[in-house]
Amino acid sequence: MQVEIWSDYVCPFCYIGKRKFELALERFAHKEQIETVFRSFELDPGADPRSGKSTYSMLAAKYGMSIEKAKETTQNVADQAAAVGLTFHFDKAVSTNTFDAHRVVHFAAEQGKEKEMSERLFKAHFTDGENVGDRGRLTALAVEVGLDAAAVADVLASARFSDAVRGQEEEGSALGIRGVPFYVVDRKYAVSGAQSPEVFLDTLNKAWNEKHPAFIQVNDGETDALCTDGYCAPDAPKS
Repeated sequence: MQVEIWSDYVCPFCYIGKRKFELALERFAHKEQIETVFRSFELDPGADPRSGKSTYSMLAAKYGMSIEKAKETTQNVADQAAAVGLTFHFDKAVSTNTFDAHRVVHFAAEQGKEKEMSERLFKAHFTDGENVGDRGRLTALAVEVGLDAAAVADVLASARFSDAVRGQEEEGSALGIRGVPFYVVDRKYAVSGAQSPEVFLDTLNKAWNEKHPAFIQVNDGETDALCTDGYCAPDAPKS
């Protein structure tokens, strides 16, 4: 079975949801037969990778709140992250553009390092305060997961994988994806938001049982729910 995950590397709920999904996958009886694929989505396609703007300043400007209110809001998110073993340092996180980061993940996928690269980018932004829009830092992070520095630098200096990123973004839009994280299981079931491991596990089991009728069990008649809370909505592209 394939699970496609539309996400962005500056989306806090994407990292939290990723960890919750992984916790569910560990409990899934057929986890070795699950292919997880990361799909591209940009929350703010017009963001400046060199702005150096703090997350607090970005939130204050975007939502018309004070810096103190922004700190209070992000602390709540950091607490949710801590509950699944993640450490968020919003005081170090910087607003940036993630287009190149998505391109690097596409290159990493060709090298069999997609999962490692995705995890490193999330940690770099939310825990380490790295600018994942800076090409020099992206190259260094890629090297950490075993990619060749010269090859990554060549990708970033070119337009390689640009069409792939845009194509996945358009595909997500065609599927009705307006916010992330968004999980699609075998193009049949969808889960939106950083849901609980139980929700993810239930969805995996339903999808598996439908694909393998011999394993279907009688349930209580509950309908499948499309979860909609706990996700990040994108900004409109800036001209």
